[in-house]
Amino acid sequence: MGKEKLRITVLVSGGGTNLQAIMDAIESGRIRNTEIAAVISNNRNAYALERAKKAGIEAICLVPKEFGSRDAFHQALKETIDGLHTDLIVLAGCLIQIPAELVKAYENRIINIHPALIPAFSGQGFYGLRVHEAALRRGVKVSGATVHFVNADLDEGPILMQKAVEVLPDDTPERLQRRIMEQAEWQILPEAIDLIASGRVRVDAAGHVIIAEEKE
Repeated sequence: MGKEKLRITVLVSGGGTNLQAIMDAIESGRIRNTEIAAVISNNRNAYALERAKKAGIEAICLVPKEFGSRDAFHQALKETIDGLHTDLIVLAGCLIQIPAELVKAYENRIINIHPALIPAFSGQGFYGLRVHEAALRRGVKVSGATVHFVNADLDEGPILMQKAVEVLPDDTPERLQRRIMEQAEWQILPEAIDLIASGRVRVDAAGHVIIAEEKE
């Protein structure tokens, strides 16, 4: 009898290019033994929801302002994720702060893709084009992307994977953003999910990620 598939719930706020990379990698076999339980967005206009529907994946929209309070939204979000029998939460361009109760309930079972090499250009306010604008303003020569576990501190959870991307002299924020997505984000996020699905990832007592060798 085969091992049960890793059930992932993907949270996304926008177009869903990283979601598409995940779906393509599952389809091609780059991500093994994994299924997407649902896609959840806080934005009714997020194209990610359409991507999910077209792929036959449950698409759920939970808009914070449509709840009586932020606590009510957080409770609904957790109950929805719990109800999906989620093994791993994947933040793929999710612009809402994950509530502490969800982080605690899914300790070391939430990963995020950040469009920079953490700790550079991370934390409050560094998302989307703002990350790349800041990098170009500082004149950095190398940027990239990071997959990390989510903990109580914004962008400070244990780092799972990173990939560097060269910054070119004629880069604009948009051009750099696109190249980092293509050369880093769409590569390491599927790889990280596959490692977790393969049971090769653990976080040690010091908060460091240990990746085991693949068994033949």
